[in-house]
Amino acid sequence: MEELIKKLNAVMASENIRRNEPMKNYTSFKVGGPVDILLMPQTKQEVAEALSICRDTDISLYIMGNGSNLLVQDGGVRGIILQTKALKHVEIDGETLMAEPGITLKDLADIALEEKLTGLEFASGIPGTLGGAVTMNAGAYDGEMKNIVASIEVIDENGNLKTIPVEACDFGYRTSVMQKYGWLLIGINLNLRKGDYNEIKNKMMDFNARRQEKQPLEYPSAGSTFRRPEGYYAGKLVQDAGFRGYCIGGAQVSEKHSGFVINKGDATAADILELIATIQAGVKEKFGVELATEVIVIGEP
Repeated sequence: MEELIKKLNAVMASENIRRNEPMKNYTSFKVGGPVDILLMPQTKQEVAEALSICRDTDISLYIMGNGSNLLVQDGGVRGIILQTKALKHVEIDGETLMAEPGITLKDLADIALEEKLTGLEFASGIPGTLGGAVTMNAGAYDGEMKNIVASIEVIDENGNLKTIPVEACDFGYRTSVMQKYGWLLIGINLNLRKGDYNEIKNKMMDFNARRQEKQPLEYPSAGSTFRRPEGYYAGKLVQDAGFRGYCIGGAQVSEKHSGFVINKGDATAADILELIATIQAGVKEKFGVELATEVIVIGEP
């Protein structure tokens, strides 16, 4: 481990290499034990060099953005987490927006608004980064990332830089090619359209007002906890199974929207996982429906 840290110090500032770092400080759930090594590269070059160093070891590696869809268990993570949150550069060429994965969807939507570019309004209130949204093919209000992505740039499992056209991204419901391979996303090209500033702004304000009204944004969570089962709505299944407001420890099914499991302030990852499992069992028993999670779980109990 000391030799690995020495190599990483040669390509990154030491303050961006954290050891035994509590992951509760880096996830929207605000829970999680420590990771052995947290890397926070500040440029594409640092990302590429750090990735190459880490892949030359047999130590496990996980790549994350800003942790808005991530649940780290209480025992923490043995290995390395590489965070791409610092990669936020954006360039605009006509109706094409080229961005790095660490920029938040809110900030990117604001940039598109200022450039009078339409197509990204649906994402303006989705928590998380562009990279996470593309990886999960995030969507809301009849919009999905697959509808505006032109291509992505990745570092593949062999360290090669590749450009992947949208046709090869394998976008589906909350899935993409990024979930199938050990690639690192470093750039996204979006196809937007010229529009009217006020129309774009009003649409963003409308979507965000709806979120404020319907979602428990005042509590730590990872957004929608469950994927939508075919033919159903996850939140309605959870509510109809009697789980609205249901608590285990500091974890609760939101009273505002039953599709959200929230941290009331003192939850552990174990509380959240037990609540999720209880909901899944209850919904399966009552409706015969398997609820899969949108939330990604890593680490040790």
